[in-house]
Amino acid sequence: MIDAMPRPRPPHLSREITRHGRAVWYVRIGKPRIRIRIRAEFGTPEFDAEYQAAISGAKHLQKKPTAGSPGTLAWLIARYRETSAWAELSTATRRQRDNIFQQVLESAGDQPLSKITTSTIIAGRERRAKTPFQARHFLDALRGLFHWALDAGIVKIDPTVGVKNPSRRKSAGFIPWTEDHVAAYEAHWPIGTRQRVWLDVLLYTGLRRSDAVRLGRQHVRDGVATLKTEKGGFTVTLPILPVLAATLAQGPCGDLTFIAGACGHPLTKESFGNEFRAACRLAGVPGSAHGVRKIAATRRPTPVPRSRSSKQFSVGKVARWHRSTLAPLIVGG
Repeated sequence: MIDAMPRPRPPHLSREITRHGRAVWYVRIGKPRIRIRIRAEFGTPEFDAEYQAAISGAKHLQKKPTAGSPGTLAWLIARYRETSAWAELSTATRRQRDNIFQQVLESAGDQPLSKITTSTIIAGRERRAKTPFQARHFLDALRGLFHWALDAGIVKIDPTVGVKNPSRRKSAGFIPWTEDHVAAYEAHWPIGTRQRVWLDVLLYTGLRRSDAVRLGRQHVRDGVATLKTEKGGFTVTLPILPVLAATLAQGPCGDLTFIAGACGHPLTKESFGNEFRAACRLAGVPGSAHGVRKIAATRRPTPVPRSRSSKQFSVGKVARWHRSTLAPLIVGG
Protein backbone atom coordinates (compact mmCIF):
# COMPACT_ATOMS: atom_id res chain seq x y z
CA MET A 1 0.00 0.00 0.00
CA ILE A 2 2.82 2.39 0.84
CA ASP A 3 4.48 1.85 -2.56
CA ALA A 4 1.20 2.68 -4.30
CA MET A 5 0.96 6.13 -2.71
CA PRO A 6 1.63 9.01 -5.19
CA ARG A 7 4.98 10.73 -4.97
CA PRO A 8 4.85 14.22 -3.41
CA ARG A 9 5.49 16.97 -5.97
CA PRO A 10 8.93 18.57 -5.51
CA PRO A 11 9.13 22.30 -4.70
CA HIS A 12 8.78 24.81 -7.57
CA LEU A 13 7.48 22.14 -9.94
CA SER A 14 4.26 22.85 -11.77
CA ARG A 15 2.17 20.83 -14.24
CA GLU A 16 0.37 22.40 -17.20
CA ILE A 17 -1.87 20.98 -19.90
CA THR A 18 -1.21 22.17 -23.43
CA ARG A 19 -3.95 22.94 -25.96
CA HIS A 20 -3.23 19.50 -27.45
CA GLY A 21 -4.04 17.82 -24.13
CA ARG A 22 -0.46 16.96 -23.24
CA ALA A 23 0.90 17.32 -19.70
CA VAL A 24 4.13 19.32 -19.45
CA TRP A 25 6.24 20.12 -16.41
CA TYR A 26 8.02 23.36 -15.51
CA VAL A 27 10.27 24.57 -12.73
CA ARG A 28 9.09 28.03 -11.70
CA ILE A 29 11.41 29.87 -9.32
CA GLY A 30 12.65 33.31 -8.36
CA LYS A 31 11.43 36.88 -8.66
CA PRO A 32 10.82 37.68 -11.42
CA ARG A 33 9.66 34.14 -12.12
CA ILE A 34 11.91 32.02 -14.34
CA ARG A 35 10.17 29.08 -16.05
CA ILE A 36 12.28 26.09 -17.13
CA ARG A 37 10.67 23.15 -18.91
CA ILE A 38 11.46 19.57 -17.89
CA ARG A 39 11.29 17.39 -21.00
CA ALA A 40 11.93 13.93 -19.49
CA GLU A 41 9.03 11.74 -18.35
CA PHE A 42 7.82 12.48 -14.86
CA GLY A 43 9.03 9.98 -12.25
CA THR A 44 12.07 8.80 -14.17
CA PRO A 45 15.72 9.28 -13.11
CA GLU A 46 16.17 11.53 -16.16
CA PHE A 47 13.34 13.72 -14.93
CA ASP A 48 14.95 14.01 -11.48
CA ALA A 49 18.29 14.94 -13.06
CA GLU A 50 16.72 17.65 -15.21
CA TYR A 51 14.78 18.93 -12.22
CA GLN A 52 17.89 19.23 -10.04
CA ALA A 53 19.78 20.94 -12.85
CA ALA A 54 16.92 23.40 -13.31
CA ILE A 55 16.75 24.19 -9.59
CA SER A 56 20.49 24.82 -9.26
CA GLY A 57 20.77 26.61 -12.59
CA ALA A 58 17.77 28.87 -12.02
CA LYS A 59 19.61 30.75 -9.30
CA HIS A 60 22.29 31.66 -11.80
CA LEU A 61 19.69 32.49 -14.43
CA GLN A 62 18.07 35.11 -12.25
CA LYS A 63 18.29 38.16 -14.46
CA LYS A 64 19.36 41.47 -13.05
CA PRO A 65 16.82 44.23 -13.53
CA THR A 66 17.19 45.70 -16.97
CA ALA A 67 18.24 49.30 -17.40
CA GLY A 68 14.64 50.35 -17.95
CA SER A 69 13.14 48.38 -15.06
CA PRO A 70 11.08 50.50 -12.66
CA GLY A 71 12.95 51.23 -9.48
CA THR A 72 16.41 51.15 -11.03
CA LEU A 73 18.83 54.04 -11.30
CA ALA A 74 18.47 54.04 -15.10
CA TRP A 75 14.70 54.30 -14.77
CA LEU A 76 15.06 57.23 -12.37
CA ILE A 77 17.41 59.10 -14.71
CA ALA A 78 15.01 58.53 -17.61
CA ARG A 79 12.10 59.96 -15.57
CA TYR A 80 14.24 62.92 -14.45
CA ARG A 81 14.96 63.83 -18.06
CA GLU A 82 11.21 64.21 -18.61
CA THR A 83 10.73 66.81 -15.89
CA SER A 84 10.61 70.60 -15.81
CA ALA A 85 13.54 70.51 -13.38
CA TRP A 86 15.66 69.05 -16.17
CA ALA A 87 14.25 71.34 -18.86
CA GLU A 88 15.07 74.42 -16.79
CA LEU A 89 18.78 73.61 -16.82
CA SER A 90 20.87 75.36 -19.45
CA THR A 91 21.77 73.48 -22.61
CA ALA A 92 25.41 73.32 -21.54
CA THR A 93 24.52 71.95 -18.11
CA ARG A 94 22.23 69.30 -19.59
CA ARG A 95 24.94 68.25 -22.02
CA GLN A 96 27.49 68.06 -19.21
CA ARG A 97 25.18 66.03 -16.96
CA ASP A 98 24.14 63.77 -19.82
CA ASN A 99 27.79 62.77 -20.17
CA ILE A 100 28.00 62.07 -16.45
CA PHE A 101 24.75 60.09 -16.44
CA GLN A 102 26.03 58.00 -19.35
CA GLN A 103 29.02 56.97 -17.23
CA VAL A 104 26.73 56.22 -14.29
CA LEU A 105 24.38 54.13 -16.45
CA GLU A 106 27.23 52.02 -17.77
CA SER A 107 28.44 51.16 -14.27
CA ALA A 108 25.26 51.09 -12.19
CA GLY A 109 22.21 51.65 -14.39
CA ASP A 110 20.61 48.33 -13.41
CA GLN A 111 21.07 48.89 -9.68
CA PRO A 112 17.90 49.23 -7.55
CA LEU A 113 17.51 52.66 -5.98
CA SER A 114 17.61 51.03 -2.55
CA LYS A 115 21.25 50.15 -3.18
CA ILE A 116 22.28 53.72 -4.04
CA THR A 117 23.50 54.91 -0.65
CA THR A 118 25.70 57.71 0.62
CA SER A 119 28.61 55.29 0.47
CA THR A 120 27.85 54.67 -3.20
CA ILE A 121 27.95 58.41 -3.94
CA ILE A 122 31.20 58.85 -2.02
CA ALA A 123 32.74 55.94 -3.93
CA GLY A 124 31.79 57.64 -7.21
CA ARG A 125 33.38 60.85 -6.04
CA GLU A 126 36.57 59.07 -5.01
CA ARG A 127 36.89 57.35 -8.39
CA ARG A 128 37.12 60.86 -9.84
CA ALA A 129 39.46 62.19 -7.16
CA LYS A 130 42.30 62.80 -9.63
CA THR A 131 40.08 65.25 -11.53
CA PRO A 132 38.35 67.39 -8.85
CA PHE A 133 36.26 69.30 -11.37
CA GLN A 134 34.81 66.06 -12.74
CA ALA A 135 34.15 64.90 -9.19
CA ARG A 136 32.33 68.15 -8.46
CA HIS A 137 30.26 67.88 -11.65
CA PHE A 138 29.43 64.27 -10.74
CA LEU A 139 28.11 65.37 -7.35
CA ASP A 140 26.14 68.26 -8.85
CA ALA A 141 24.48 65.90 -11.33
CA LEU A 142 23.54 63.33 -8.69
CA ARG A 143 22.36 66.02 -6.29
CA GLY A 144 20.02 67.41 -8.92
CA LEU A 145 18.70 63.92 -9.67
CA PHE A 146 18.01 62.88 -6.08
CA HIS A 147 16.77 66.29 -4.98
CA TRP A 148 14.05 65.96 -7.62
CA ALA A 149 13.40 62.29 -6.73
CA LEU A 150 12.96 63.17 -3.05
CA ASP A 151 10.64 66.05 -3.87
CA ALA A 152 8.62 63.78 -6.18
CA GLY A 153 8.29 61.15 -3.46
CA ILE A 154 10.16 58.49 -5.43
CA VAL A 155 12.86 58.07 -2.77
CA LYS A 156 12.63 58.63 0.97
CA ILE A 157 16.29 59.51 1.48
CA ASP A 158 18.61 61.64 -0.61
CA PRO A 159 21.95 59.76 -0.61
CA THR A 160 23.85 62.87 -1.68
CA VAL A 161 23.05 64.78 1.51
CA GLY A 162 26.17 65.29 3.59
CA VAL A 163 28.60 64.29 0.85
CA LYS A 164 31.34 66.90 0.75
CA ASN A 165 32.70 68.46 -2.40
CA PRO A 166 36.28 67.54 -3.30
CA SER A 167 38.84 70.08 -2.19
CA ARG A 168 40.01 72.44 -4.89
CA ARG A 169 43.63 72.21 -5.93
CA LYS A 170 45.56 75.37 -5.38
CA SER A 171 46.62 76.86 -8.68
CA ALA A 172 47.11 80.19 -10.34
CA GLY A 173 43.97 79.58 -12.38
CA PHE A 174 43.54 80.99 -15.86
CA ILE A 175 46.39 83.19 -16.99
CA PRO A 176 45.03 86.76 -17.16
CA TRP A 177 45.85 88.67 -20.30
CA THR A 178 48.00 91.79 -20.21
CA GLU A 179 48.15 94.68 -22.65
CA ASP A 180 51.32 93.13 -24.08
CA HIS A 181 49.41 89.92 -24.79
CA VAL A 182 46.68 91.87 -26.55
CA ALA A 183 49.25 93.77 -28.65
CA ALA A 184 51.05 90.57 -29.63
CA TYR A 185 47.81 88.88 -30.65
CA GLU A 186 46.62 91.92 -32.63
CA ALA A 187 49.96 92.13 -34.44
CA HIS A 188 49.73 88.50 -35.51
CA TRP A 189 46.00 88.56 -36.32
CA PRO A 190 45.12 91.93 -37.93
CA ILE A 191 41.63 93.21 -38.64
CA GLY A 192 40.16 91.21 -41.49
CA THR A 193 40.95 87.80 -39.97
CA ARG A 194 38.40 85.66 -38.15
CA GLN A 195 40.89 85.20 -35.31
CA ARG A 196 40.82 88.97 -34.76
CA VAL A 197 37.02 88.88 -34.63
CA TRP A 198 37.29 86.22 -31.95
CA LEU A 199 39.51 88.34 -29.72
CA ASP A 200 37.59 91.57 -30.16
CA VAL A 201 34.23 89.97 -29.39
CA LEU A 202 35.69 88.60 -26.16
CA LEU A 203 37.66 91.74 -25.36
CA TYR A 204 34.97 94.34 -25.91
CA THR A 205 31.95 92.46 -24.59
CA GLY A 206 33.38 90.50 -21.64
CA LEU A 207 31.05 87.63 -22.46
CA ARG A 208 31.78 84.07 -21.50
CA ARG A 209 32.73 81.66 -24.25
CA SER A 210 29.30 80.04 -24.15
CA ASP A 211 27.62 83.40 -24.83
CA ALA A 212 30.24 84.92 -27.14
CA VAL A 213 29.85 82.09 -29.67
CA ARG A 214 26.09 82.78 -29.89
CA LEU A 215 26.28 86.56 -30.33
CA GLY A 216 25.24 87.77 -33.79
CA ARG A 217 23.63 90.61 -35.72
CA GLN A 218 20.16 89.49 -34.69
CA HIS A 219 21.01 90.44 -31.10
CA VAL A 220 22.04 94.02 -31.93
CA ARG A 221 19.69 97.00 -32.16
CA ASP A 222 20.69 100.64 -32.15
CA GLY A 223 24.26 99.71 -31.28
CA VAL A 224 23.30 97.67 -28.22
CA ALA A 225 23.31 93.88 -27.97
CA THR A 226 20.73 92.04 -25.88
CA LEU A 227 21.39 88.40 -25.09
CA LYS A 228 20.15 85.80 -22.64
CA THR A 229 23.13 84.15 -20.98
CA GLU A 230 23.52 80.41 -21.05
CA LYS A 231 24.71 80.33 -17.46
CA GLY A 232 22.08 81.67 -15.10
CA GLY A 233 19.66 82.65 -17.82
CA PHE A 234 20.09 86.42 -17.27
CA THR A 235 19.17 88.83 -20.02
CA VAL A 236 22.11 91.19 -20.45
CA THR A 237 22.59 94.31 -22.52
CA LEU A 238 25.94 95.65 -23.64
CA PRO A 239 27.17 98.20 -26.17
CA ILE A 240 28.87 97.28 -29.40
CA LEU A 241 31.73 99.74 -29.03
CA PRO A 242 33.12 101.52 -32.12
CA VAL A 243 36.36 99.52 -32.03
CA LEU A 244 34.40 96.26 -32.04
CA ALA A 245 31.99 97.52 -34.68
CA ALA A 246 34.94 98.32 -36.97
CA THR A 247 36.31 94.79 -36.56
CA LEU A 248 32.92 93.21 -37.22
CA ALA A 249 32.44 95.35 -40.32
CA GLN A 250 35.64 93.89 -41.79
CA GLY A 251 34.84 90.36 -40.63
CA PRO A 252 34.82 87.65 -41.61
CA CYS A 253 31.73 86.76 -39.57
CA GLY A 254 29.13 84.05 -39.87
CA ASP A 255 25.55 84.57 -40.98
CA LEU A 256 24.17 83.86 -37.51
CA THR A 257 27.15 84.55 -35.25
CA PHE A 258 30.03 86.98 -35.26
CA ILE A 259 32.41 84.23 -34.15
CA ALA A 260 32.62 81.57 -36.86
CA GLY A 261 34.84 78.79 -38.10
CA ALA A 262 36.77 78.55 -41.35
CA CYS A 263 33.63 77.81 -43.38
CA GLY A 264 31.56 80.51 -41.70
CA HIS A 265 29.65 78.08 -39.54
CA PRO A 266 28.96 78.73 -35.83
CA LEU A 267 31.29 77.10 -33.32
CA THR A 268 30.43 75.35 -30.09
CA LYS A 269 32.06 76.79 -27.00
CA GLU A 270 34.32 73.73 -26.81
CA SER A 271 35.53 73.90 -30.40
CA PHE A 272 35.93 77.66 -30.16
CA GLY A 273 38.01 77.28 -27.01
CA ASN A 274 40.33 74.87 -28.79
CA GLU A 275 40.65 77.03 -31.89
CA PHE A 276 41.19 80.22 -29.92
CA ARG A 277 43.87 78.54 -27.84
CA ALA A 278 45.62 77.45 -31.05
CA ALA A 279 45.43 81.02 -32.38
CA CYS A 280 46.99 82.25 -29.14
CA ARG A 281 49.88 79.82 -29.46
CA LEU A 282 50.56 80.97 -33.02
CA ALA A 283 50.64 84.56 -31.75
CA GLY A 284 53.00 83.62 -28.92
CA VAL A 285 50.38 84.42 -26.32
CA PRO A 286 49.77 82.14 -23.33
CA GLY A 287 46.30 81.78 -21.95
CA SER A 288 42.77 81.12 -23.09
CA ALA A 289 39.41 82.76 -23.77
CA HIS A 290 38.66 82.87 -20.05
CA GLY A 291 41.81 84.86 -19.38
CA VAL A 292 40.59 87.58 -21.75
CA ARG A 293 37.59 88.33 -19.53
CA LYS A 294 39.81 89.77 -16.80
CA ILE A 295 41.38 92.41 -19.01
CA ALA A 296 38.07 92.93 -20.80
CA ALA A 297 36.66 94.39 -17.60
CA THR A 298 38.99 97.37 -18.00
CA ARG A 299 37.79 98.09 -21.54
CA ARG A 300 34.06 98.44 -20.95
CA PRO A 301 31.82 101.26 -19.71
CA THR A 302 31.02 101.26 -16.00
CA PRO A 303 28.18 98.81 -15.27
CA VAL A 304 24.93 100.02 -13.77
CA PRO A 305 25.34 99.37 -10.00
CA ARG A 306 21.87 97.90 -9.52
CA SER A 307 22.37 95.31 -12.22
CA ARG A 308 22.83 91.67 -11.23
CA SER A 309 25.19 91.18 -14.15
CA SER A 310 28.55 92.89 -14.59
CA LYS A 311 27.77 93.10 -18.29
CA GLN A 312 24.55 95.11 -18.14
CA PHE A 313 24.68 98.80 -19.00
CA SER A 314 22.43 101.81 -19.27
CA VAL A 315 20.91 101.02 -22.65
CA GLY A 316 19.55 104.48 -23.34
CA LYS A 317 22.84 106.22 -22.60
CA VAL A 318 24.90 103.78 -24.66
CA ALA A 319 22.47 104.02 -27.56
CA ARG A 320 22.71 107.82 -27.54
CA TRP A 321 26.54 107.60 -27.45
CA HIS A 322 26.93 105.18 -30.35
CA ARG A 323 23.76 105.04 -32.47
CA SER A 324 25.13 107.26 -35.23
CA THR A 325 28.38 105.34 -35.70
CA LEU A 326 27.47 101.74 -34.83
CA ALA A 327 24.24 101.05 -36.67
CA PRO A 328 25.63 101.55 -40.21
CA LEU A 329 28.62 99.31 -39.45
CA ILE A 330 26.64 96.46 -37.92
CA VAL A 331 23.88 96.46 -40.51
CA GLY A 332 26.25 96.89 -43.41
CA GLY A 333 28.80 94.33 -42.18
